Amino acid sequence: MMKSDQLELICEEVRKCATIAADFIKAESKSFRQEAVEYKGMNDLVSYVDKTSEKMIIDYLQKVLPEAGFIAEENTIASSRKTLNWIIDPLDGTTNFVHGVPCYCVSIALAEGEEILVGVVHEVNLNESFYAWKNGGAWLNGKPIRVSECPLLSQSLLATGFPYHDYDRLEEYMKVFDELMHGTHGLRRLGSAAADLAYVAAGRFEGFYEYGLNSWDVAAGILLVQEAGGKVSDFSGGNDHLFGKEIISANSKMFDELAAVIYRNFSSRESS
Repeated sequence: MMKSDQLELICEEVRKCATIAADFIKAESKSFRQEAVEYKGMNDLVSYVDKTSEKMIIDYLQKVLPEAGFIAEENTIASSRKTLNWIIDPLDGTTNFVHGVPCYCVSIALAEGEEILVGVVHEVNLNESFYAWKNGGAWLNGKPIRVSECPLLSQSLLATGFPYHDYDRLEEYMKVFDELMHGTHGLRRLGSAAADLAYVAAGRFEGFYEYGLNSWDVAAGILLVQEAGGKVSDFSGGNDHLFGKEIISANSKMFDELAAVIYRNFSSRESS
């Protein structure tokens, strides 16, 4: 693995790259028309803004680490996994963007296998740059961030994402939602998993959970939460949260309590 000072320099380049893409997205938001929307699948939207942003990011990052491969949502470059890979979501929260809802992000991570080395989430509308590198802490616009100190699920504010195409686990999801709705300060749905995880890292949310996600939705945010002192797992308490399409994240003090609710409900089908 690269040394911390090398990763810090790479992280700074990634931040510059994300800022360029975010500036482009913000400029396009002023004149964007819904006629430009395409559909990759049911409720899975994309536009020239996503594709152009991704192309800009790839062109920039190829110069930063020519030896790295790419795992990118819009497939503007052939996905060829290597030892080092950039994991890119050029516009996380496309549906928000299309409808003019001001919460969407550029998310970029560098991973060695399944170990995330660098993560940057740039929230476009608030111009907030959340970033981290392995063993370097988590940061927001130059200031260190930490997960919240809230010790109890009953005192927490949580984030989640609603299923929008994969409804196979909806019954289990709604059981979790019902239990947490009654047992917390509330749940929020921002429409951007990258923002959700960044907000957990910054202590704004105590936790976040969702299924049906891809690696580019969560890669950068995973490192942010970990470097900010939080924990991340899949729904069974394992480590398949990057490519396993399910994630739990929370501050360390109440992670086990949140994870127990999710595990108990999502394991009910297998045990019945």
